[in-house]
Amino acid sequence: MARRSYHHGDLRGALLEAAESLVRERGVDGWSLREVSARIGVSPSAAYHHFDSRDALVRTLSAVVLARLGERLARVAGRAREQRADPQQRLIAVGRGYVRWALEDPSVASLAFNQAPEHRDGPETPLSPHPHDVLVTELDRLVDAGGLTASARPGAEFILWAALHGLATLLGDGLMRFDSARAVDREAERLVRAVLTGLAAESPGASHRPQARSAHTERLKRRDP
Repeated sequence: MARRSYHHGDLRGALLEAAESLVRERGVDGWSLREVSARIGVSPSAAYHHFDSRDALVRTLSAVVLARLGERLARVAGRAREQRADPQQRLIAVGRGYVRWALEDPSVASLAFNQAPEHRDGPETPLSPHPHDVLVTELDRLVDAGGLTASARPGAEFILWAALHGLATLLGDGLMRFDSARAVDREAERLVRAVLTGLAAESPGASHRPQARSAHTERLKRRDP
């Protein structure tokens, strides 16, 4: 039974909103496009005008979730800049923001990273700013301010992301616990500082570093060969 009726306006947006609610209730895989349609009181054929399959709806919702994360992290970094925080403090703010996001809405957060690499934030839904790009920008600012050497900069965004995502995953799965949200923030800060300290300690000109990439960086490379 539909929980609310859809009358007019943005059907595509209403379908995405209903799908997001179902993700929170049942996870990424526990629902169908027919259920999404029923939830807002339209026929499945109406939904197919916007999404040719459930997978297409999930891919688009994943992109929407990532876009919101990018906007959130950009706002966090912007507020820190307005407070004249140094570049390291801005990265700490971004790190805290990422961990908070992952823990506040874990089912929806997992959706963002649950798609096959070729489908994540597909070209039909460009993301601006992408969460990756926010990290890149803040790390570049740290280099410009002298807080990180240029030789340690390549790939630093992947190292920092891996650390933050690992912390968020351990906390979300209950494998690590803290007594308060403030304690989680302090742990995220410690983690960011530890990663930056480790990067700063690397030998200048170290060679044979693995070159990480993601669906997003591969897409950027295709656009700017």
